[in-house]
Amino acid sequence: MNKKQLAHFEKRLLEERKRVQKELSGYNESFSATLQGSDGDLSSYSFHMADQGTDAMEREKQFLFASQEGRYFWHVNEALRRLYETPEKYGKCMECGEEIGFERLDALPHARLCITCKAKEEDGKRR
Repeated sequence: MNKKQLAHFEKRLLEERKRVQKELSGYNESFSATLQGSDGDLSSYSFHMADQGTDAMEREKQFLFASQEGRYFWHVNEALRRLYETPEKYGKCMECGEEIGFERLDALPHARLCITCKAKEEDGKRR
């Protein structure tokens, strides 16, 4: 992989990292808001059991989305670490050592496996 391509992927990864950080900070703000402030009620208790269930479900969804974004953030940071520490290995499959296609890396700059090895990994998880 040449220096121009490495610079392209570095830019993509840094942009993705910035986007995810912004997304996570939005979740942080919503988690730190009190229950009272989130729905505008003067009381922190819902009047109806169905409202309490809806509130709990919405909080749970936010935690799940934040957790997913956190895992994605970790993968982006790991890709940046690989790019900076061992640029000669960036873009090579961590399983078989073959080059990961430019199109795949352009779509997923944090990819660590080629298509073939990723398919094998997913097949193994299904069983």
